[in-house]
Amino acid sequence: MKQLYLIAYDISQNKARNKAADLLAQYGERINLSVFECMLTPKQKDQIINQLEEMINPKTDSIRIYFICNKCYSKSIVLGRSDPPEDYSIFI
Repeated sequence: MKQLYLIAYDISQNKARNKAADLLAQYGERINLSVFECMLTPKQKDQIINQLEEMINPKTDSIRIYFICNKCYSKSIVLGRSDPPEDYSIFI
C-alpha cells in the first residue's frame, strides 16, 4: 500500500542536488524548490533512502523524510495552488 511522504533536502553540491531532485521527481511532485510529496510503497521508500544516502555528504547535507498519515494530510492547510496529484485520491 502506498503512503504519503514529504521529502525535503538541503544538499550543498549542485550535481548531487540535481540527482536527488531527478530521483524524487520520478516518484512524486515537487512542491517547493527542495521539497517533494511522494506516494511510496515501503519498497520504494527503502530504495529512495538507499539511493539518497549514496548521493549526499552526511557532514554537509541533510535530507528529511516525513510520513504523512491520512488524518494529518486532511488537516493540512495549503495556500495558493492546492490541487493534489491524481494518485493522492487513493490516499484521501
